[in-house]
Amino acid sequence: MNDIEPKLLNLLGQRDYVPLNVPELLRGLRFAPRRQQELQQVLRTLERAGRIARIKGNRYIQPREADLVPGRIRMNRQGKGFLQPDEPGEKEIAIPESATSTALHEDRVLVRREVRPKGLRPDTLAPATGTVVRILERRRTQIVGTLQRSRQFLYVVPDDPRIPHDIYVPPRQLVGADVKRQAPRPAVVGDKVVVRLREWQSRHTNPEGEIIEVLGAPDESGVDMLSVLRQYALPSRFPNHALHEARSFGTTVQPRDLVGRVDCRRHPVITIDPDDAKDFDDAICLERAGQNQWRLWVHIADVSHYVKPGSALDVEARQRGNSTYLVDRVIPMLPEALSNELCSLKPGVDRLTKCVEFLLSHDGRLLGAKFCSAVIHSQRRLAYPEALAILQRKPADPIEQMLHQAHELAQRIRRTRFKAGSLALDFPEMKIRLDEHGRVACIEKVENDVSHHLIEEFMLLANEAVATRLMTLRRPALYRVHEPPDEARLQEYREEVLSHNVPCGNLRHRPEVQRLLHKLGALPIGPALRIGFLRSLMRARYAVEPLGHYGLAKPKYTHFTSPIRRYADLVVHRALFDKSPVSTPALHQTAEHISTTERNSADAERDSKDVKLMAFLQAQLRSGRPQPYPALVTDVRNFGFFVDVPGLAMSGLVPLSTVEDDFYVFDAVRNLLVGRRTRRVIRLGDRVTVQIFKVDPFKKQVDFRLATDRRPTTSRPARSRKEPE
Repeated sequence: MNDIEPKLLNLLGQRDYVPLNVPELLRGLRFAPRRQQELQQVLRTLERAGRIARIKGNRYIQPREADLVPGRIRMNRQGKGFLQPDEPGEKEIAIPESATSTALHEDRVLVRREVRPKGLRPDTLAPATGTVVRILERRRTQIVGTLQRSRQFLYVVPDDPRIPHDIYVPPRQLVGADVKRQAPRPAVVGDKVVVRLREWQSRHTNPEGEIIEVLGAPDESGVDMLSVLRQYALPSRFPNHALHEARSFGTTVQPRDLVGRVDCRRHPVITIDPDDAKDFDDAICLERAGQNQWRLWVHIADVSHYVKPGSALDVEARQRGNSTYLVDRVIPMLPEALSNELCSLKPGVDRLTKCVEFLLSHDGRLLGAKFCSAVIHSQRRLAYPEALAILQRKPADPIEQMLHQAHELAQRIRRTRFKAGSLALDFPEMKIRLDEHGRVACIEKVENDVSHHLIEEFMLLANEAVATRLMTLRRPALYRVHEPPDEARLQEYREEVLSHNVPCGNLRHRPEVQRLLHKLGALPIGPALRIGFLRSLMRARYAVEPLGHYGLAKPKYTHFTSPIRRYADLVVHRALFDKSPVSTPALHQTAEHISTTERNSADAERDSKDVKLMAFLQAQLRSGRPQPYPALVTDVRNFGFFVDVPGLAMSGLVPLSTVEDDFYVFDAVRNLLVGRRTRRVIRLGDRVTVQIFKVDPFKKQVDFRLATDRRPTTSRPARSRKEPE
């Protein structure tokens, strides 16, 4: 079988090749008839991988011969799709809703790229469009939703708003697990259920499925989070063999583990993390190295010492891809015996690390870097608020003095980074705290203050140094890539900015982007337009090719600093320190897989917050006393205006039907709403105060209304943050 694939691909790649079916391919390859089954298996594998395409008459070609592009499709809530092609460097392809066929979010599909109309200039910045012609691989075959009944049939409304079709189910009561009683019970209308999709042939008919699990009533304790776990196929426990392997290492570092390691246990090493963190995977130490020079140690948990390639732990870690941080729990990549204990760089105990030792000038320039395996004994564990408090007062001991020095050095490195072209894409993050009953207790704003900058800059420095070293060694590895935005999207965004009378240069040039982002920081409309810029960017991902990081302006960049919670970092550790090479095809598969699991986790994390917020807001509505929230107008339409509500970390619509003080007319030219009687104006960038008006738990949408007697204001918005990817 091993000889079929290269010979087949060679045949399909010949210039005079004409599409052949299976018997014809068998003859063309000069294989005996008994090998037909082997050939068909290879054809199926290559077709699923998108490396060949099956066309009419069950004939096979290379995809590019028919403008066919394999890749992964991502859907938005409006039903439109966007294809990320498999081929590195290929531009994203937009898929209209009518051309998505039966594709679902994150499916691997084959898309026929539309030919540009005649007369269209080659340099025209029109986005590429296409049509889904085949589903290569379903990302998800099980859907979570709410069971409903019409006159004729039962159906399930999917929780995921990116699935616009209801799913028909057989009209019988199926049995599933009762969350509270852990016993079987029949499904009833209104229950949350898990549905397995059957074959779905046409988007013009609803898909059919069968209920395989009953989760329970939506308001039952635990059902909300269980729905998220099932929707995103997140594991609830580790396999026994992986747990046994993790526990076999014990709870302390053994003398045999120290062989060949640099002993840094006497160094004043510290960790700085969120106050509720338990998996401490990075630590730092700084000391003077002569006049105007500094020696910085960035220590990262040595997960690769315990998790070996092919082991039970490795197989499970790769499958999970990363830890997932839901609002009420963590789904760790590694068992807690490692993630929270033996690998976690806790204070007062010996821990193994991979270390990057930097020599830096006083102004933060890199003079040299060394890489080694080490052992540390952390002197102090700080939460970010504690570190900030220390930086705001005079140091009281040598460790606090080191922290002050590290802060000053980090700020100099940060200034240099932005001078080199790094983009300020900071946006606020909100943390939801739950009470003992799993309900929202409070929503806190997480400030990206100087204590965060300190760790952020040193981790970026380590990631860049490791990428540089790997590229110098020419070792196959994984890189964190953030490709430049599509020029058509940038041009569309530029036109939007200009429509608001904000000067804007050619955004293909980075200095113009930096100037615009700086300018938006001083304008009332700025935050809304910054959100628009973020939407125009590509999403960061993992790749074998070092394509650079657009947002950070770094041509060489990888992920090295979080191996407890990211499989990519574990792979990078092995590539840097281990001698045994990994095949490039295997790395390609890993890069694709963990990019997908990362997106899956991000969606799950967002949805876990949303379900808690929906319940919180529904409770407000039932109370009859909805709270007022400051909001920012981010888009204006003829039916209402959209607002971003930082205090809830969500966006929503204010329908014009809820604005009772006047009749508003949409001015499409100036993109604003004007009251006929009062001449009151509502425009992009206005500050308003809103209250909850309507909550749709099915669509996961919230409508707001203006709070009583509150008018739009145009005060300057607060600065915000987004942690670099």
